[in-house]
Amino acid sequence: MTRRVAITGLGLVTPLGTDVQSTWDGLLGGRSGAGPITRFDPVQSPVKFACEVKGFDPAQFLDKKEIRRYDLFAQFAIGAAEQAVADACLATSWETVNLKRVGVLIGTGTGGLQTFEENCRALFEKGPSRVSPFFVPMYMPNVAAALISMRYGAQGPNYCTVSACASSAHSVGDALELIRHDRADIMIAGGAEAAITPLAVASFANMKALSERNDSPETASRPFDKDRDGFVMGDGAGVLILEEWEHARRRGAKIYAEVVGFGQSADAHHITAPAPDGSGAQEAMRLAMQDAGVRLPEVGYINAHGTSTPHGDAAETAAVKAVFGEQARKLVFGSTKSMTGHLLGAAGALEAAVCALVVQRGTIPPTINQFTPDPACDLDSAPNKVVKRPVEVALSNSFGFGGHNVTLAIRRAA
Repeated sequence: MTRRVAITGLGLVTPLGTDVQSTWDGLLGGRSGAGPITRFDPVQSPVKFACEVKGFDPAQFLDKKEIRRYDLFAQFAIGAAEQAVADACLATSWETVNLKRVGVLIGTGTGGLQTFEENCRALFEKGPSRVSPFFVPMYMPNVAAALISMRYGAQGPNYCTVSACASSAHSVGDALELIRHDRADIMIAGGAEAAITPLAVASFANMKALSERNDSPETASRPFDKDRDGFVMGDGAGVLILEEWEHARRRGAKIYAEVVGFGQSADAHHITAPAPDGSGAQEAMRLAMQDAGVRLPEVGYINAHGTSTPHGDAAETAAVKAVFGEQARKLVFGSTKSMTGHLLGAAGALEAAVCALVVQRGTIPPTINQFTPDPACDLDSAPNKVVKRPVEVALSNSFGFGGHNVTLAIRRAA
């Protein structure tokens, strides 16, 4: 018999706040996390704004030596993991848990990109002797998962998923499968990203993927709006504690929701553009619902990949219509990226956490910056308003460059 999997802890570091409550409050308040870039001087960049994390203090979680030796993406991951572990009431009870059955999966799209750029500059401007001896362990994408496992003594499955913007959705899905099939009892799963750097911003800007609304950052991310012109980069981390259902109940853990489905597919179409009919996205959603044993009417909310790109939003809308038919007009198909921006490899974990809160609380965040309706994106996105209604099942869509598609299905705890 397949084992059930509960979500028993959440941790978030986002452009809207450095914990779960402040992020949730920002989402329900319809607040944009966008503003001028402060991480570097963007004077030469065509895009001068992003959704940066504000007010994050790594000293809450790390000592001075660790701060110097960990890239920002790893610091974000540790901050979110510490929150999630505490939220799951594991921080003081590790001695009661079999640590060989506790694993860590932390996805990322870019790893320690800031460290990479700084050391490239040092190499080219000052020579090989100025490259940090800590460069490799700071840059490698798997370092966040490694550091978290060492922090808690977690000796179970431990690796990093890298599939562009689907990275942390893959980590949550893989964690689900490991628990289901008795390879672990607890998984610390999620993703982290800190890619608001000169190189990454320049690259995304030059491929015309980013919004260029420098005069109005707060309204730049506008998924499904007719005048959307690209996504807004964001950074941060999301971590979920996934736990075998009976294991969680035995130790008296609170349960936010149940992860019930995982669907994944490939577009096999284009390195950056989605299949126009959203065929890969369709397959991921169908597979997730099939895996979960979910009927179409049970789905009340889909957290869209919804990045605010012209082609991506239209293709995803077409995919939802193809899968759900008339039922598509009875659910909310919204994008929290209108507020958080796009956290790239960390987006899937953040949005899975949002889905857990939606089904637990019966409250759906808005999609802000809806000004001009687009006939190609005509489903209910909760435009500019919170929707209060019970949600039995929520889907979280994450699609990455390379055509990687993931859908997670999350059910209200019962």
